[in-house]
Amino acid sequence: MSGGAVASLPEGLLDGGVWFRVEEPGTASAVRRAAERLAAELDMPERRIADLSIVAAEAAGNLTKHADQGTILVRVVRSADRAGVELIAVDSGPGMADVGHAIGDGHSTAGTLGIGLGAILRQASRWDLHSVPGKGTVLSVQVWPDVVPEALWAAGLTRPLNGETVSGDAYAVREIDGRRQLLLSDGLGHGGLAAAASQEAVRGFLRAPAVPPAQVVEVLHRTLGHTRGAALAVAEPDPSAGVVRYAGLGNISGMVLAPDGSRRGMVSMPGIAGHQRRQIREYDYAFAPGAIVVMHTDGLVDRWNLADYPGLVTHTPEVIAATLLRDAGTRRDDAGVLVARVP
Repeated sequence: MSGGAVASLPEGLLDGGVWFRVEEPGTASAVRRAAERLAAELDMPERRIADLSIVAAEAAGNLTKHADQGTILVRVVRSADRAGVELIAVDSGPGMADVGHAIGDGHSTAGTLGIGLGAILRQASRWDLHSVPGKGTVLSVQVWPDVVPEALWAAGLTRPLNGETVSGDAYAVREIDGRRQLLLSDGLGHGGLAAAASQEAVRGFLRAPAVPPAQVVEVLHRTLGHTRGAALAVAEPDPSAGVVRYAGLGNISGMVLAPDGSRRGMVSMPGIAGHQRRQIREYDYAFAPGAIVVMHTDGLVDRWNLADYPGLVTHTPEVIAATLLRDAGTRRDDAGVLVARVP
């Protein structure tokens, strides 16, 4: 699972997905067509493409009618030998005071995703929703062709700088020889060359041997020498040992969020992978049951507080990542965030 261009996807679409700003009725049609196109490329059965079409039309239509600053991400989601389509709908307010009531068919409250939620959730293979009055709503919906796989333990989101078509940020997740590892990369600068550096980091990460994070970062440093370089970090949550192992070069923010909402920052060393580094160091951090790992590039600011989002830490990695991107992401830079909850 990675964020960036992948040849197996429809031409013009990214593995990280396509963001739509949903403010006009015509955009809702574009969202529906993009979702249908992805599903067709995945050879999804016609009945599931029809279900997905309902999900996309309802979600985008609700944003058009009711939401403040609505956006939708349409992307492929993969697990083992199967693939589905995921839509993540985000708005900035005013949020739902009673999510359970809003899910009922026909309910509509101005400024929310209320109306049509029942129809959306009936077609969904998996869904999650978090809403806070005054802040807005995040809805994640997945439509799979048949058997629904287990929920993914990690999920990331990337969004390009305003005016750019590709993001210089990318992420990847892997399980290899009993290790669960996460990569987040921020290619130097913006645009195509930054994206190329991060994609090379993703390829190097997925090919790297099953070694601890510091050694993976060393491999990536050697791999990126022909690119403009990147800030990057690798995390390895290990619940059985009660630790997260972490190593990074450059300005990647990593943290462990405890179930009580407290957070502990993780340290990256100064440098640019591929060009400048001192010693690469690996640090261990306590990882209690129920904790999650969050990593983000400098396209997100650190001034956010989990106390402002009651219950968010219990939601899926997709919804947590989308909430942080909405409220902490800047439009003046590429933005990337990666969230993991290890069973």
